[in-house]
Amino acid sequence: MREILTGIFSWPWFSEPHGYNFNGHFIKHAGGNLCVDPVEPGDEDLEELARQGVAHILITNRNHSRAANKIRTRTRARTAIHPADAPHARKEGAELDDELNPGDKVGPFVVIDSPGKSLGEVVLHWPERKILLVGDAVVGDPPGKCKLLPDKVVDDPPRLRDSARGLLALDFDILLVGDGVPILQGAKERLRELVNTF
Repeated sequence: MREILTGIFSWPWFSEPHGYNFNGHFIKHAGGNLCVDPVEPGDEDLEELARQGVAHILITNRNHSRAANKIRTRTRARTAIHPADAPHARKEGAELDDELNPGDKVGPFVVIDSPGKSLGEVVLHWPERKILLVGDAVVGDPPGKCKLLPDKVVDDPPRLRDSARGLLALDFDILLVGDGVPILQGAKERLRELVNTF
């Protein structure tokens, strides 16, 4: 794991078919540490997560349960996902405990509805630090830029574009991504550049 911002750690898993990293995130928080969309951790990272403790695992969409079960088992964390994406995640074997609903506050994050890739896609906004953490709502590729996933893997492409446009109403400067490379400054302008191509 690498500390990319104060108290926020990331670890990658390279996806050969996509040509970029999938990323898991670990957030230290006084109210309970969080894992978001955890990818397969190495043994050292798994031990570090267990040592630090994880209270909640947050899954941003039906396809991002990834290594959630492994971390849940090792840390006894509770796993949450939007109810619309829960049936698919369960079918894929995800062990789920809680719902992640728009407007919920989990640790420092406010849960924001961002449907399109799937009906239950959410993003996590940390207003005080101007951080937006996304799963598949936006991809950080190529580095320093934003793009959307190809229409063929998206349930509702027009709705995804509307959701991406709606994210511009949030106050953020940093974009942490489940797929690709994070943008650690000027991220809202990079998203605006993408939205202007719609």
